Amino acid sequence: MPRGYWLRIRSELNSSVRYRITRAGLLYVLTTLLLGLAAFLSGNNLLFLLLAAMLATLLISGLVSRLSLAGLQLEFDLPEHISARRPVAARIRVGNSKWLLPSFSIRLTGIPPSAFARPIYFPVIPARSRLEETVTVVFGRRGRHREESFQFATRFPFGFSERRVVVKLPREILVYPCLDPLAGFDELTGEIQGELEARQRGRGHDFYRIRPYEPLESARHVDWKATAHTGELQVREFARETEPLVEIVLDLDVGPPHRDWFETAVECSAYLAWRVLLGEARLRFRTQEFDLAVPAEGDVYTILKYLALVEPRPGCGTLEPSDEESFPVLFTPSRERFEDAGWHGARLFSPDSLALPRAGRADD
Repeated sequence: MPRGYWLRIRSELNSSVRYRITRAGLLYVLTTLLLGLAAFLSGNNLLFLLLAAMLATLLISGLVSRLSLAGLQLEFDLPEHISARRPVAARIRVGNSKWLLPSFSIRLTGIPPSAFARPIYFPVIPARSRLEETVTVVFGRRGRHREESFQFATRFPFGFSERRVVVKLPREILVYPCLDPLAGFDELTGEIQGELEARQRGRGHDFYRIRPYEPLESARHVDWKATAHTGELQVREFARETEPLVEIVLDLDVGPPHRDWFETAVECSAYLAWRVLLGEARLRFRTQEFDLAVPAEGDVYTILKYLALVEPRPGCGTLEPSDEESFPVLFTPSRERFEDAGWHGARLFSPDSLALPRAGRADD
């Protein structure tokens, strides 16, 4: 075989392989020691032969175990958009780069705080092949996750010891805030949804005109009397109302006593923005350092990426209300400060009115 193949195997064998002696391995070693003691005390050649066979078995077990872990490769693919505490499907690909030797009885697990918790077992990974599995991962906190660590382990061939190799995948994973509804937030969501449905674009009730049918239009607005009169399909058109604007404002002037509340406000802002844009309404999201109108200036994922990394900024000041007619929703720990700034008629949520379960933030 090529010399490079053996050099690669040697490099794999010299890597940092950890091991743990199992109960079966401990009993085997004790039996070997007792047999060796009996052979030296008695001078019996048969006992020496048995001792040599047991020692050879132990050495072969360690060599084969390390060869099974040598040459293993790992790829971990995640979806583009990930939300905290929401299960997502990921693709795990494990390859064996050895030319002839397969890897037997391989178990792959994630090392905490890895989001990959359920172990995967591969009975055999043939040489020069790649196996693929779909797994479910859950990230508990929003933020930037910089590294995922995994561990290959095997007890092959005799189970005397468990050999383990740690594999680190240096990468940056951005996790959005949780988009699941929080308890106590349904009332506000229902109120905004009702406001949006009442003002939905193109669904006004004031008759505007009858015009010819256009391709791909819905047939429910066809005016059959006008169609019969003209001989061509005619539809009723109603006056379109202005798309409603929902304005979400997140106050960053939050001190340490309200840090847990801030995490909850971030999740509520993300969930509300997601629900509003599902209704095809306009949205403006504002903080002291960020201002984005959707869909004019960006999409909802731009907001979610910002919320994934946002941090409090004590002393950053107060936002002024906008002149545009909107449905404002404001998250702030200081109601008086924003009311004094002119935010009258806005739905304000402070720590005393938004005391919801604690959310989480990932450490960089």
